[in-house]
Amino acid sequence: MSPNDFTNLDEVEQQLAAFEQRYNATAKPFRWKFTRTDLHDLLIRISQHEQQQGSADLPSAA
Repeated sequence: MSPNDFTNLDEVEQQLAAFEQRYNATAKPFRWKFTRTDLHDLLIRISQHEQQQGSADLPSAA
């Protein structure tokens, strides 16, 4: 279905409620493996990348 397949908000609500029921019937918990250390390392890498991108965007002093 595309967003334009719905004729009114009630139909959208019905479809969402049906999805929720189907999903909750089959959903299973998962074990999260992304630790605080992983997050910290990722944020450092992102910061370094942004700094490199920022300096690459600056005009050279020539």
